[in-house]
Amino acid sequence: MAKIQKQEIKKIVLAYSGGLDTSIILKWLKNEYGCKVVAFSADLGQGDELAPIREKALATGADKVYIDDLREEFVRDFVFPMFRASAIYEGHYLLGTSIARPLIAKRQMEIAAKEKCDAVSHGATGKGNDQVRFELAYYHFNPAIKVVAPWREWDLNSRQALIEYAKKNGIPIPVTKKRPWSSDRNMLHISFEGGILEDTWAEAPEEMYVLTTSPEKAPNKPQYVEIEFKNGNAVAVDGEQMTPAQLLAHLNFLGGQHGIGRVDLLENRSVGMKSRGVYETPGGTILREAHSAVEQITMDREVLRIRDSLIPEYARQVYGGYWFSPERQMLQTLIDDSQKCVNGVARVKLYKGLCRTVGRKSDTDSLFNLDFATFEKDQVYNQADAEGFIKINSLRLRIRSLMQANRKK
Repeated sequence: MAKIQKQEIKKIVLAYSGGLDTSIILKWLKNEYGCKVVAFSADLGQGDELAPIREKALATGADKVYIDDLREEFVRDFVFPMFRASAIYEGHYLLGTSIARPLIAKRQMEIAAKEKCDAVSHGATGKGNDQVRFELAYYHFNPAIKVVAPWREWDLNSRQALIEYAKKNGIPIPVTKKRPWSSDRNMLHISFEGGILEDTWAEAPEEMYVLTTSPEKAPNKPQYVEIEFKNGNAVAVDGEQMTPAQLLAHLNFLGGQHGIGRVDLLENRSVGMKSRGVYETPGGTILREAHSAVEQITMDREVLRIRDSLIPEYARQVYGGYWFSPERQMLQTLIDDSQKCVNGVARVKLYKGLCRTVGRKSDTDSLFNLDFATFEKDQVYNQADAEGFIKINSLRLRIRSLMQANRKK
């Protein structure tokens, strides 16, 4: 791809969080490209973090600021489809940061078109996953868009260099020695990385956590929660119907009280290196457990087996930034078809950092039949029939053993 000529760029829309990196990038774009910069922040549930965004962006040089509430769209069209797939990366990570990037990029490209921008920009580093996630989505919406990735261009190659640039340009520095790590928050989770977490042997400090109470200090009394699902989507908690964003926010509150959803993971980044991430996903942890419980009682065994075999691939696609790819859409179609019968209620128990299923039921789609499953006398299952089943299924094992015995003679 030909190198972007700076004089070609008249207006850029920047994915802006208000943190150290994107604050510096905003000023750097103004200084280096001499163009107009539109700052865009997506409200995905960051809470108070959004309050100073507009004022700060304008003070740093933004020509225009967008702050768009995307919470319902985020949960309805991104989080819920991913949870219908039971996606989890490397056995632990519920993909909270990964799933936010395609929506941010989608809205960013809509703003770029509206504002007639020549280019888009982001604050992802050249070592991380987010550069891939953002840019794959950008090119999906406009194959000809110009992308300015400052971390791949500038010579500010250390945290100290960034801090010096910020001081020189009068940019407030949010990262302090007291909280030496970076974080990213949305309705599904909050992530932490860098700083003291780069010591893989050191336990994450308790003061780092934002969404969850320490399990040791969580209530001594368990809480029972009932979650209703329709077509694989959660629709109500304890009998109260809620919108997707309302429901996830409520589960975040409940899970946070009980210290649920903490994960400390050394994961494999898309670019090939390992990276430590600490995550809090209270509502998502509850949601995945409850969804699995309803699937257990409503999904056919072989359908469930095939769907489960797709989880690693689906999760890899989300993690790698392929949300808008034809392969992810193909998998989603198959997964969503499997969810048509996932209708019912799960009862989970929250206690001291644990979320455990204690009951599940479905009035319309239950495949559990007491007449077949009972250990008492029944009229529908002849236990003697199991002998033939066992003999047929053991045939290959018996043949293998006979062959091994003959080789030893």
